[in-house]
Amino acid sequence: MSMLILLPIALAVSTVTAWGDLGHETVGYFLAPNALAFVKATISSSDDNSLGPAAIWADEVKYDDGWEWSQPLHFVDAEDSPLDGSCSVEQTRDCGDGQCILIAIANYTTQVSDSSLSSTQIQDALKFIVQFLGDIGQPLHVEAYEVGGNDISAKCSGESTNLHAAWDTGMVEKNIDDNHGGSSETYADDLVTEIKSGSYKSLTSSWLSCTSITEPVSNSKRAPGADLEDEIKNLLQDRATEKITPLECPLVWAQEANAFDCTVVFNYTKGEDLCTSSYYSNAVPVIDLQLAKQGYRLAAWLNVIFDGSTNLP
Repeated sequence: MSMLILLPIALAVSTVTAWGDLGHETVGYFLAPNALAFVKATISSSDDNSLGPAAIWADEVKYDDGWEWSQPLHFVDAEDSPLDGSCSVEQTRDCGDGQCILIAIANYTTQVSDSSLSSTQIQDALKFIVQFLGDIGQPLHVEAYEVGGNDISAKCSGESTNLHAAWDTGMVEKNIDDNHGGSSETYADDLVTEIKSGSYKSLTSSWLSCTSITEPVSNSKRAPGADLEDEIKNLLQDRATEKITPLECPLVWAQEANAFDCTVVFNYTKGEDLCTSSYYSNAVPVIDLQLAKQGYRLAAWLNVIFDGSTNLP
């Protein structure tokens, strides 16, 4: 039974971008040993041959010339009604044009092990997978209301921001400062401990199940009760002959994250400081859970691609 490996991170803890740099670096820490050789061979030395630094690349380039096309791939605009207690993500309704995170995960999964592609294309595909498996766990990356919270003004620790940024960065950074010694590496260590022997241990098998909580994706070939491993194997087996079709797992993950929009994310009082109130206390368990969950799923995702099984404890 393999153990999760904590990859070293070369760059200093920084502040700025989505699910913060801290959030994505934390997701990037979770990589099981069987995929380690591929990561070290694929990620460039400028990123320390590690998923930690590489995990934020897709956020850094999405506004650069020639990369603007990638912006819609970071989210799915769920056209639901969270303020009315009605949360949902639907493949056809919310990603009918295929330009969203649900299809992007399937697309780059097929590319990352495609030997006909250049080393640069494969490296980019890996970085996109890491980014998108993190993004899909952030509740406001799977919500259309007020542009995923970007158009809702907010305060975090006395600073003016917006609701999306508070979730992407502000509360993640404060959580790390308050509860993990100000270190993203310590935060990752703490989440791994919870996965291996703590409060998350009994949950991990369910994290790899992809049973839809609503309607299954149309054209899905999964047998009832199938899991992440079955889904990836089917996708890779069919890639040579079929158009990329929606996957069940990303839809389920988006639905899970989106459900928090109805219970936690929009449950605030106008004008309150989101990082010094009960709102923050209610948000931290969600942040911890979603980052741990998606990190674990990332490790499983890469292991299945390169070793044929999840290989996780």
